[in-house]
Amino acid sequence: MTKIISLFILEAVFCFTFFTVSYSDINLIQTNCKKTPFYDLCVLTLKSDPRSSTADVPGLARIVADSVNAKAIATLNQISALLKSSDIPVAIDAIEKNNPKFAVQSATDAGNEAQACENSFAEKASNSPIFSGNKAVHDLSVVLQSIASLLL
Repeated sequence: MTKIISLFILEAVFCFTFFTVSYSDINLIQTNCKKTPFYDLCVLTLKSDPRSSTADVPGLARIVADSVNAKAIATLNQISALLKSSDIPVAIDAIEKNNPKFAVQSATDAGNEAQACENSFAEKASNSPIFSGNKAVHDLSVVLQSIASLLL
């Protein structure tokens, strides 16, 4: 009977400790995210990373910095893919193969496509293909700036 009571007490202490630690982690995230201009983004970013459960304020800043880096790399990869699908690599290849007529045509096509792309966004009052990536990098950078300034 004493062992059962001891196990029950041990389990109760464990649950209380776990709840307190979890609550304090969430509280630390919420408290610090309230000091940023993008509270929801801050909370979502930090809660989605398992490191936040044991992080202090510098750790939270590191998590957001890693997230900014990941978003920036994703945006750069998207830009790289867009560049590869343009006519300019074709123009470069044509120049290297001494085919200037094809190079001129490819360069003209690239210019026309770029202008048409910009015009289509202006007409639709919409954003470029990398807008969401750029916005994510911007907003997370502001969150990082806010959290990092807490360390000053």
